[in-house]
Amino acid sequence: MSDSLFTPLDDGRFLPTGFSRGPWSPDALHGGPVAVLVAREAERVLAGTGRPAHVPVRLTLDLERPVPLAPLTVTTTVVRPGKKIQVAEVVVADEAGTRLARGSVLAIRREPIARPDDLVAPSDEVPPAPTEAASGGPGWSFPDAPQAFHQDATEHRAVRGTLGEVGPVTDWIRLAVDVLPGEAPSPFQRVAAASDFLNGVSFVLSPLDWTFINPDLTVTLHRLPVGEQVAVEAVTRIDADGTGTAEADLYDEVGRLGRAVQTLLVEPRPGA
Repeated sequence: MSDSLFTPLDDGRFLPTGFSRGPWSPDALHGGPVAVLVAREAERVLAGTGRPAHVPVRLTLDLERPVPLAPLTVTTTVVRPGKKIQVAEVVVADEAGTRLARGSVLAIRREPIARPDDLVAPSDEVPPAPTEAASGGPGWSFPDAPQAFHQDATEHRAVRGTLGEVGPVTDWIRLAVDVLPGEAPSPFQRVAAASDFLNGVSFVLSPLDWTFINPDLTVTLHRLPVGEQVAVEAVTRIDADGTGTAEADLYDEVGRLGRAVQTLLVEPRPGA
């Protein structure tokens, strides 16, 4: 059996593996695998409609409660059917039926158009390509658990800034394990996996003294990525009222492909 984020159960539920574990608790998931699972189920249901509008362009995820390393029920419904635009809603619940996360995936029909030769377009410079000399990982440790998403399921190469230090970072991220055994991530799922790292790689206050709760994630794409690596050009901003955002332009080897945003609740740690 290959390394994967989840294992399917016979009753249609999903069991997270250690590769989905987050850095804050040995019993809770990182937000990235939750986003990947929501993206997968939305893609599956949207494609099943047989309509042209099935390629995702936006993911909005509300992380309402910690998601445990325990069997998860995922319910997916097309709440806006259509030929040009469709929306799928995804709900992740625990064994007791408590809702843990809710996602919305917007899909738009894609058809070739004849763009004018004088079309005005921004100049988006592709970040430097990752090299073996670039930073190899965020550097977070979790000694009480054998596996975790950030250190075992993803590969990181920082080409601007330094992982594990405060400040903006441009980080090439690759999801290195399957979603389910034998099922490689789709391009949309690779973006979802990378996008939940924004605050984790571009924090501006020490996590030893501050806590950062990101209750959501929004990703918008004007195209799907090429290749296995997605670059997040991430920056975090925090206001004096304890709120903030972590934002990033997203790139692949070809160029810019979209943007991701997390909102933040920032609080000092007790006794810090």
